[in-house]
Amino acid sequence: MDKLNCWEIKGCGRETAGINTNDLGVCPAAVDSTSEGMNNGINGGRICWSVAGTFCGGIVQGRFAQKKVSCMSCEVFKTVKKEEGTDFTLLKSTEAFKSLM
Repeated sequence: MDKLNCWEIKGCGRETAGINTNDLGVCPAAVDSTSEGMNNGINGGRICWSVAGTFCGGIVQGRFAQKKVSCMSCEVFKTVKKEEGTDFTLLKSTEAFKSLM
């Protein structure tokens, strides 16, 4: 079974060339190439909680420190964490970790 990215799990249509990009734009997680391959995802698709400015719930989200409570209760976060097990990556950089402080 292929591991799904956030836009596939949520069905938001905000990925590149997605059904909602003309009206709502492309989600930063879908184009964040600095996250490519993390948690076995495409761009930020399996570490979206660590990507600033995602559009979850129709609202632009901030950095991880600002959105961590809602992200950690999201089905994407829970699914990725379960699937990746001990190889799970919580944050994409030390910069993101510093934002928690």
